[in-house]
Amino acid sequence: MKSRIFLKLAAAFLLVIAVCTLTLDFSVRRYWERSLRDEIERSMREKVLLFAERVQTDNEHSVQEIVNSAAKAADARATVVDSKGVVLADSEAHAATMENHAYRPEFQQAFAGNIGMASRRSQSVGVDFLYVAAPTPEGAVRLAYPLRAIAETTRQIRRALLISSAFAFIIAAVVAAITASAISRRLQKIVAFAERVAEGDLSARIEEHGADEIAQVAVALDRTTHKLEESFTAVETSRRELETLLNSMQEAVLSISGNGYVQWANDKMDRLLPRGVRRDSPLVESVRDPELIRALREAATSGNIQLTRGTSIAPGRTFQITAAPMPGGGSVAVLHDLTEVERAEKTRRDFIANVSHELRTPLTSIQGYSETLLDTVPTGDSSREFLEIIRKNARRMSRLTEDLLALARVESGEKRFTLEPVTPSELLQEAAQSFRESHPDSITVEIVEAAQTSVQCDREAIFQVFTNLMDNAAKYAAQGGKMQIGARTIERGVEFYVRDFGPGISSEHLPRLFERFYRVDTARSRESGGTGLGLAIVKHVVLAHGGSVRAESELNHGSTLIFVLPAARVPAGR
Repeated sequence: MKSRIFLKLAAAFLLVIAVCTLTLDFSVRRYWERSLRDEIERSMREKVLLFAERVQTDNEHSVQEIVNSAAKAADARATVVDSKGVVLADSEAHAATMENHAYRPEFQQAFAGNIGMASRRSQSVGVDFLYVAAPTPEGAVRLAYPLRAIAETTRQIRRALLISSAFAFIIAAVVAAITASAISRRLQKIVAFAERVAEGDLSARIEEHGADEIAQVAVALDRTTHKLEESFTAVETSRRELETLLNSMQEAVLSISGNGYVQWANDKMDRLLPRGVRRDSPLVESVRDPELIRALREAATSGNIQLTRGTSIAPGRTFQITAAPMPGGGSVAVLHDLTEVERAEKTRRDFIANVSHELRTPLTSIQGYSETLLDTVPTGDSSREFLEIIRKNARRMSRLTEDLLALARVESGEKRFTLEPVTPSELLQEAAQSFRESHPDSITVEIVEAAQTSVQCDREAIFQVFTNLMDNAAKYAAQGGKMQIGARTIERGVEFYVRDFGPGISSEHLPRLFERFYRVDTARSRESGGTGLGLAIVKHVVLAHGGSVRAESELNHGSTLIFVLPAARVPAGR
C-alpha cells in the first residue's frame, strides 16, 4: 500500500513540476529572448551610428582598417558599401568576391536615409545574423551580429531550469515518501479494523486523532461499527426469543428459502419426522408429503396464504397446513395436528349414528303403540291427552333420529351422491310443486328467475336441500304470505336462493345459522316441531357438492338463504 501511495504522490508531484517547468520555459524563454534581442538591437543601432561617423571622419586609416577596427570593437561583422551597393570592405570576407548588396533590405532602408535592420542567414558564412545598416555620404555601413549568442543564453537558461526542476523533484520524492508512509500507516489501521469487522468482530474499535479526511473516515467507520454491534445484538436477541417461542409451540413449524431449501424448523417438527429435518438441503429430502410441498411452493411463488391438509407427513396422523410467504423470499408452514380432533369427531359421529339407529326401533314401537291405544280409548277420556303427548314426542324424536342419521352419513362421506347435469329450472319446478302439494293452503311460492346454466348435482339431495330451506322459510314467512325461489348464473357456477318476507334475522345470528341445533327463535322452532338440524344438513350436502351456503337478512324485510352449486362440465367435443 505504501509503494502505491508513494508512486501516486510522486507521479502527481512530477506532473506538477513538469507543468511548471514547461510553463516557465515557454513564458520566461520567450520574454528573455525578446528582451535580449531588443537590447542587442538597441546596442547595434548605437554602434552602427558610431561606425558610420568614423567612416566619414577618419581620414588617417584605410576603409579596411576602419572596418576591422569597428568589427573588433562591436564584436560583430562590419561591412562598407558605396551608393550602388558595391562592397568596399568587409571584416570577414574579401570585398572583391562579394556580390552586390544594393538589394539587401537593410541597405535599401539605409539608402533611403534610415537605420536599416534585418535578420537572416548569411550566404557567405552560413550563420544567422542581425544586420543593422546606417547611411553615409558615399553609401552605407553595416554591422552583422551573430544570433548564436541568444541561442546559447537560452540553452543555459533551460539547463538551469531543468537542474532546478530535478532538484525540486528529488525534494518532492522525499516529501512523497514521508507522506505516503504516514498515510499508509493510518490506512493500514483502517484496513485491519475493516477486516476484523468483516470477520464478524463487531467489538473492534479504531483510534484516530486529527481533523483531516482520513480521521473523519475512521471516526465514521468506528461509529458505524458501534451502531452495527447494537443492531446485531438486538437482532440476535430477537432471533433467540423467536426461536425459543417457536420451539415452545405445540404446532410444528418449517420454513424454506426461495430456492426450496430448508432454512429452519422447530423442535416439534424435528420430533415429528422419523429422521428429523435436514437443514440447508432440498425440502423433498426431509418431507415427502405432496400437499405440504405444494403449499410451501405456491405460497412462495404466489405470495398468498395457502391452506391444505397433509396425511402423509407422519404415519397415522392428519395435519392442517397453513403456508404463508416470507418478506425476504421463501415461505413458512405451520402444521396443526388434527388427529385427535378428527378421532373425537369420528367417535362423536359414530356415537350419534349408532344411538340414532338404535333409537329408531323403540321409537317406532312407542309411536305405533300410542296410535293403537288412541284408537281404543274413547273420546273424552282423560288418558287420551297423555297418549297424544306420547305420540307427538315419539314422532318428533323419530324425525330427530332420522335427521341425525342423515347428517352423520353426509359428514362421514358414507352418503354417496350420483352427480349428473341438471338444469336449474327442473330443480326449481320440482321443489315448488312439492311444496305446494305439502302446503296447499298456506304460502304462495313464486319462481322469480331460472338460470340457463346446468349444474352438476345429485337431484334427490338438492331436492332435500330445497325442502329444508323452504320448510324453514315457511316458519317465518307467515305474515308475508309468499315465498320466492330462483337461480342466477355467477362466475363460480349457479346461485340458488329461497327468499321469505317475514320478520328477518338479526345480523349476530347469521354466521351461526347453519350450525346443528342452533335456533334463532327457540320457542317458535320447538312449537313448529323443528329438530334444529335442517340447515346443518343443507350446509353439509352443498359442501359435499363443492358449493357454499350463506344467509342474508334485514330486520322486518325478510331473509334470503343462498347456496351455490358448480356448473356442469361440458363434455369434450361439444
